[in-house]
Amino acid sequence: MALVPEASTDAPVFAEVDMGADSSGPTVRATVVQASTVFYDTPATLDKAERLLAEAASYGSQLVVFPEAFVGGYPRGSSFGVTIGNRTAKGKEEFRKYHASAIDVPGPEVERLAAMAGKYKVYLVMGVIERDGYTLYCTVLFFDSQGHYLGKHQKMMPTALEHIIWGFGDGSTIPVYDTPIGKIGAAICWENRMPLLRTAMYAKGIEIYCAPTADAREVWQASMTHIALEGGCFVLSANQFCRRKDYPPPPEYVFSGTEDDLTPDSVVCAGGSVIISPSGTILAGPNYDGEALISADLDLGEIARAKFDFDVVGHYSRPEVLSLIVKDHPAKPVTFTSAAVKTEIPPK
Repeated sequence: MALVPEASTDAPVFAEVDMGADSSGPTVRATVVQASTVFYDTPATLDKAERLLAEAASYGSQLVVFPEAFVGGYPRGSSFGVTIGNRTAKGKEEFRKYHASAIDVPGPEVERLAAMAGKYKVYLVMGVIERDGYTLYCTVLFFDSQGHYLGKHQKMMPTALEHIIWGFGDGSTIPVYDTPIGKIGAAICWENRMPLLRTAMYAKGIEIYCAPTADAREVWQASMTHIALEGGCFVLSANQFCRRKDYPPPPEYVFSGTEDDLTPDSVVCAGGSVIISPSGTILAGPNYDGEALISADLDLGEIARAKFDFDVVGHYSRPEVLSLIVKDHPAKPVTFTSAAVKTEIPPK
């Protein structure tokens, strides 16, 4: 693994961590981005995303994966003024600002991301905060290298205090896209610890399993390795690397319970982005050093070799004993049957 450092003022902004692979099958160069949101500034975050995407493309990347909530921001340390039975006025204003930083899907920001993917000829997997009316969702968007928006996955189970700011996705957004570079899908952060969700994705034939996250703990690596082995797939986990100064200063933004212990340079999310092969081999990362582009060449022949050992929804399954039913239709709180309702003639 080589670190490509910044050599001059014209050199890339972020170093790339690079691990090649001896290929005996089709090879895909993939990059996971480890960088921070520009919090409360979505246009600046999109500008930063484009710079990173351009840099990854210059290294020959065909697939680029961004962290959870990169566009819109992960509100680390915030309580939004919530205690049981009470919400503060300051917390409500904080949510208003967070809501304003989110994006509509579809919408102009999605169009810009699609244009970026087409411009740099890469498949793009982007973590965003999606705004659907006044409910927010932690979402992953997928784009192809021709600049087309493919679709989305909404996080099905927000974790802990995330429940107060994000809605719950349903079974209609668990896509796996069959692309020329492999079958691509994503699960977000602790969703990856949900075995039935993973099984649904394995059943759809996922080959490149993207895992945008906000979990920088070392134990996260064990989960990523397990998924690679269990699913016989490549796992690409992208996390932000953030310092306290990447968030607004207090009192505008407060890290609840830890603010007094933090300096502007304190690391509040240490990254740990990683790429793992279907055999459980770490191809690149985990990186805890700073913002970086972390790349590896994925030998797609590794998938068949791994499945020969263990195919979780194939020869190593027992459907007559254990099976899974996935309710993959949209779950709507209100359905209008206007097509079946006769139009009444208004009274004279």
